[in-house]
Amino acid sequence: MEEGQNTGGLLGVISKYREIISYIFWGGMTTLVSWVSYSLFELAFQKWDQEFQIFGLGLQLDVFLASLLSWVAAIAFAFVTNKLWVFGSRQWKPQIVIPELLRFLSARIVTGILEVFAVPLLVGMGLDQTVFGVEGMIAKAAVSVAVVVLNYIFSKLFVFRNGREDG
Repeated sequence: MEEGQNTGGLLGVISKYREIISYIFWGGMTTLVSWVSYSLFELAFQKWDQEFQIFGLGLQLDVFLASLLSWVAAIAFAFVTNKLWVFGSRQWKPQIVIPELLRFLSARIVTGILEVFAVPLLVGMGLDQTVFGVEGMIAKAAVSVAVVVLNYIFSKLFVFRNGREDG
């Protein structure tokens, strides 16, 4: 390989894919916040081992509440980290941050509905393996993969487009 063909090397690759690398890192941290808070909420609510019906499907109350509250915790963490360190939106003027927050919440509500209902649905369908004493963690992991991909697409295309330093 001739000199100059490897322009930038590893630093060039990191620079070229900075946004995706950053999203994967902060997405991993958000997933960790979601999983840890899910575990804590599930353990806290496991005495509420009651079933309720939605659309004819039996869902466990403790799993449903743990999914809902872990989603809320992850949303708060994800907005700040995505805004600042993934998509470089450093504007905090109300005319920038309020529309970003509303678009972010709208997109996350879509994927949140998927997460909140898909986890207990998958648990109800038999993907109910317990990991480290926490029911439904395999279902939680499966749904998390789909949610991370969808959240990146929504954030990239719709949410953080006006507050970037370069735009």
